[in-house]
Amino acid sequence: MEDLVGLREGASGNPVALQELWGPCPRAQRRIRGFLERVKRHLFWVGEDWYLLVGLGVLTGLISFAMNFVVSRIVHGSGISELKVILSGVVLEDYLDIKNFGAKVVGLTCTLASGSTIFLGKVGPFTHICCMFAAYLGRVRVSALGEYENKIKQNELLVAGAAVGVATVFGAPISGVLFSIEVMSSHFAVWDYWRGFFSSVCGAFMFWLLAVFNSEQETITPLFKTRFRVDIPFDLPEIFFFVLLGFVCGIVSCAYLYGHRHFALFVQTNWITKKLLSTDKPVYSALVALLLASITYPHSLGRFMASRLSMNLYLDSLFDNQSWALLSRNSSPEWPPEVDPNNLWFEWYHPQFTIFGTLTFFLAMKFWMLILATTIPMPAGYFLPVFVYGAGIGRIFGEILAVIFPEGIKTDDGIINTIIPGAYALAGAAAFSGAVTHTISPALLAFEVTGQFVHVLPVLMAVLAANAVCQNCQPSFYDNGIILKKLPYLPRVLGRKLNSHWVTAELFMNPNITTLAKDSSMDEVIQTVTSTEAVEYPLVESAESQLLVGIIHRDQLLPFLQAEPTIQVPRHQWHLHEVLAGGCPVEPVTLQVSPQTSLHQIHNLFELLKMQRILVTSMGRVVGFISWVELEKAIADLANPSAPK
Repeated sequence: MEDLVGLREGASGNPVALQELWGPCPRAQRRIRGFLERVKRHLFWVGEDWYLLVGLGVLTGLISFAMNFVVSRIVHGSGISELKVILSGVVLEDYLDIKNFGAKVVGLTCTLASGSTIFLGKVGPFTHICCMFAAYLGRVRVSALGEYENKIKQNELLVAGAAVGVATVFGAPISGVLFSIEVMSSHFAVWDYWRGFFSSVCGAFMFWLLAVFNSEQETITPLFKTRFRVDIPFDLPEIFFFVLLGFVCGIVSCAYLYGHRHFALFVQTNWITKKLLSTDKPVYSALVALLLASITYPHSLGRFMASRLSMNLYLDSLFDNQSWALLSRNSSPEWPPEVDPNNLWFEWYHPQFTIFGTLTFFLAMKFWMLILATTIPMPAGYFLPVFVYGAGIGRIFGEILAVIFPEGIKTDDGIINTIIPGAYALAGAAAFSGAVTHTISPALLAFEVTGQFVHVLPVLMAVLAANAVCQNCQPSFYDNGIILKKLPYLPRVLGRKLNSHWVTAELFMNPNITTLAKDSSMDEVIQTVTSTEAVEYPLVESAESQLLVGIIHRDQLLPFLQAEPTIQVPRHQWHLHEVLAGGCPVEPVTLQVSPQTSLHQIHNLFELLKMQRILVTSMGRVVGFISWVELEKAIADLANPSAPK
């Protein structure tokens, strides 16, 4: 219906809308409208295209600045390597600051928007986000209750946050807790179990509840539905094939970890990529994304890699219980114009390549493409891609067995059990991802996301076999991140190989320790404090005896040194014991080691108590100290002994 029109009072006949006549402040509105019309006529006499171009340039500059800001502020990559270092007792400044939350979310959204083109997931960044929330809630709790900041309590919240991160991505609370324990903590307190399980169950329940409310699911169902045979899921001879698959996954995982570490080192040292990563990270990311997108284009090479499938559809298709090789013998389906959710295996079929050709091409291409994608400086998870890649290894392994035994394996009772390639894909996903991360929990994760527990024994045996191969040959993917980023982290000590049981503290401790004697003059104390940057100083009875009394923290000593003296004596005649009597706190030393303490015992103390430094005393006298630097150097010298002169 058209608006009614009328005439202004005293006007010659120009019609106006009645809403304008009856609206509030009609004269002011008319004047403003007339002023805007005059401005428009004067501005656009040169053409409106110029202003559009100016606006385009300004907006592009703002977006470019925002991209640089996001990329520079955010800690790119998975984030689990840094969390592992934090939970070992090292403080990484601002890594868990809630201010980075927005940048992490924006970067992760861009990563997930690329789909299977870049072939990256969200487990690691989401775990980092959950740990940000956990650290923030811990600080809120401390400020609200007025308690002191307890580092042990903070670590408990971080472990629970890591468990929630995995649980809410897959809706798998049990494997989420176990994964966080295996990856994050070298030592785990039993009383933290209920915290992790409670928060993970709450997160997984909300994940499924929102899926039902959003009409994605009719009810709570497994994330990846499978239709494996339940009565006799596998026969006894198949156990051998599952173990063999585990060894294959272990060998491939060693090659993947070796290639990832050395390619990342090449990217860091090559002058072209090094310059791009230092000054133009968005350019490097765009070039890599362009290369991957051109390869995975569905009407190009992506046709042979099922590139139209998303990460979830990859797993749905690979967990299919039917044998694609046997199905393609009886039919030659055409490539559908759109993805058929009821026949996802059509995406893997090509009349010239066959099923084995596309699966082999998928594994060969994704091997180096995934390694290349991990170098992109953006938030990304690397667990789900290796989980999908392992499912591809298991799928081709199961298809080969299905062709070798087309009628199935006949038991002694005359019952024929057909080969289920989807079961081998499930075992391959758990074995390869478990080997890459050096964990066993992916086996339980595979059961939780599929709802199938009938293959517990063969899948666990495959995961154990893969870990047995990989753990003896290569560090885990997250340890690779620690090595590449040069993060402070204590490596494992394998005494059987390194002959480390004979190494004692006196062989690698630092004897150059700065102490403060109680009878020291104020000039000596000030000179010591100003000439060193130590956070704390051991307090001894006298410079001659060096008998340990306690620890004085630098930030607590400085206010007393700067305060005006209350005793009417010259300042240079003061002694440290007078400052201590004035209220300067001295912390007792609850833990110290002997020069004869073994390297293994000291290493366990650092890991268990999350220590940064420990004093070495002999009969109460301070003779040195051991920090991360000395301990890391001692382990490195054992692993790489210097050549004899």
